[in-house]
Amino acid sequence: MNPTILKHAVKTAWVMIAFTIVSTLGLAIIYHSTKTPISKAEAEVRMRLFCQILPADLYDNDLLQDAIKQPVGGDLGNRDETMIHRARLKGEPAAVILEATAPDGYSGDIKLLVAIKATGEIVGVRVLDHKETPGLGDYIDIAHSDWIKNFDAQSLEKTNDDAWFVKKDGGQFDFTTGATITPRAVIKAVHKVLKFYQAHQQAIFETASGQPLAQ
Repeated sequence: MNPTILKHAVKTAWVMIAFTIVSTLGLAIIYHSTKTPISKAEAEVRMRLFCQILPADLYDNDLLQDAIKQPVGGDLGNRDETMIHRARLKGEPAAVILEATAPDGYSGDIKLLVAIKATGEIVGVRVLDHKETPGLGDYIDIAHSDWIKNFDAQSLEKTNDDAWFVKKDGGQFDFTTGATITPRAVIKAVHKVLKFYQAHQQAIFETASGQPLAQ
């Protein structure tokens, strides 16, 4: 090979290597400089959601730190790994916040956040994400309606299994005419969460933070 061409090729290769190194270092610096602010912002958003469904006087621990993993599938049937956040008051179990998915919404998955007292009574439910039809099925969202508050204070003890349906199906929950698929999906999912909590209450509070819940 011509010495001049070889010298040019080697120079070009070194330039490309140097460019790759500098680019990689730049990306690493950007990642580390933004990681903390992003994590902090995400934590603040999550805590605002928690505050909507769990009164501050029910716990005195760090909800974000006192959490365990809910593996994919299992009794809840979640498509993704989620977290179970545990609320304690003076060291004693007070409540839990669980993420759940209603897979049979009219337009796809409906993601929920459910807070349950240690006694098994629901404190609150909120919809995290959905694709239901605007103006028809989106009344499950607190931003559009108070319908989701129908679950407040509900429990397996107060409401037997036969009542966990919309009134059209013989249950006790109201619905908007023409949009029964959406509430059916949410009611079914919330009922499943209560059943899950009842079956795993002890394990939920005894599992070490950061570890998966054994089922």
